[in-house]
Amino acid sequence: MPEHLILICNQLLIFTTELFHLLFLMTLSPDSLTEKYELVVGLEVHVQLSTSSKIFSSDSAGFGGEPNEHISPVSLGLPGTLPKLNKKVVEYAIKMGLATNCQINTSTHFDRKNYFYADLPKGFQTTQDSQPICKSGFIDVKADDHTTRRIRIHRIHMEDDAGKSMHDQNEFDSLIDLNRAGVPLIEIVSEPDIRSAHEAAAYLNEIRKLVRYLDISDGNMEEGSIRCDANISVRLKAVAEYGNRCEVKNLNSIKNLQRAIDHEFIRQAQLLEKGEYIEQNTLNFDAETGQTSPLRSKETANDYRYFPEPDLPPLVLDEKYIAELKKSVPELPATKIERYISKLGLSEYDAILLSSEKEIAAYFDELIIYNNQYKASANWVIGPLRTHLHDTGTHTKDFKVQPKVLAELIELIDAGKLNYSVAAQQVFPELIKNPLLSAEHVANSLQVLIDTKEDDLSLLIEEVLKNYPDKVKEYQNGKKGVLGLFMGDLMKKTKGKINPQVASKLVIEKLESIA
Repeated sequence: MPEHLILICNQLLIFTTELFHLLFLMTLSPDSLTEKYELVVGLEVHVQLSTSSKIFSSDSAGFGGEPNEHISPVSLGLPGTLPKLNKKVVEYAIKMGLATNCQINTSTHFDRKNYFYADLPKGFQTTQDSQPICKSGFIDVKADDHTTRRIRIHRIHMEDDAGKSMHDQNEFDSLIDLNRAGVPLIEIVSEPDIRSAHEAAAYLNEIRKLVRYLDISDGNMEEGSIRCDANISVRLKAVAEYGNRCEVKNLNSIKNLQRAIDHEFIRQAQLLEKGEYIEQNTLNFDAETGQTSPLRSKETANDYRYFPEPDLPPLVLDEKYIAELKKSVPELPATKIERYISKLGLSEYDAILLSSEKEIAAYFDELIIYNNQYKASANWVIGPLRTHLHDTGTHTKDFKVQPKVLAELIELIDAGKLNYSVAAQQVFPELIKNPLLSAEHVANSLQVLIDTKEDDLSLLIEEVLKNYPDKVKEYQNGKKGVLGLFMGDLMKKTKGKINPQVASKLVIEKLESIA
């Protein structure tokens, strides 16, 4: 056979093989891959701490500012400068360790992690390798099937941040902003216990809630206060050995974390289906395409040449100091949820919503000091209050209606003096405009307090029923749904100034008395 024909045949064979693989992969749905393969994920979460100064210098750690404004010889890593550990960083790291059920190491030290980036002025990162400040903790999250899953925490350690490289500000050069260099971080490293994108999202959300409850970080992912790296691998189900992992760097939202995990699971599972090898790489995630791409081969610990930081002494912590910090840890979301359910009789759904934000939970806790209407109070906070905050973009701390005033409004409803719909649609918006007024004063000024006497109400009911003789017959024939028509007309005639429960009872009595 001529050589050119052999070449054509070989190319045709390669093309046919690739086409076969492509068609085969197209038949594999995500569900079929999930049945065969198991996802394994571990997260490295970097939390920027809300200290006023950096971890090893007095430079401002605040977000923003002009480029290279918050710098000094220490954060620039100039020769002859010496770092000094920020005590607040240690306190915050310990609090996070206590909140995540970690063991606190009473003897620890810092290490140098050696690698080169243009925005790393020292040429190394000061971190903790062999002796992190916290280890062996856990966080409980809700799995896809609503069961509780325990995600173990391997370690929490302190470190400093690098600067920021900007590649889109100049046509010919990359620019460096070192404001962030030396900003204090804690890195929370989980064990590879996460088995779905949903679990990863729940875990990261729980960390964000905890740092906000502890007041150690604002948890703002858009500003980089929380950044997440995901170590992702897949393996055949019932196989104990882990597959080669790929690390997806700098995921800046919970949504993108989920998208990256879902994409990597399918990509890696498809490669295994083709019999190919998964290279252990560090990956970038493109939020626009939803795909990952290689950045570099995955480093190992040996690549960083860790050694103890010579410019910082070992850190020895007193047990009494740790005990005092433990006392300062506030009631955390999991404890709140348990209290709301067991002590207040709220549903798990309500308890989770109320505890989702520290400020919302604090408002609710103060609200129930003034009344014992726990369910009604929860409904008002979860409903009208949160809706107002969401629609107006108002932060809870800026909400002017005090819990005591909202408690008065709830009491008016409970006492039968005010209709709930009227309270929510008319009185509550007016209270927001005039937060210094009492609920009763506003209700009076709007003339919506219930003052209709039962005899007067009976006459109005008779009038309403006379207007709908056909509907009255329908009700008597068993069509009870028409009761809503009568109640709606009655509410309109009275402008909502009736007690719905009392009115409904009287309407039913009147209907059943008609021959």
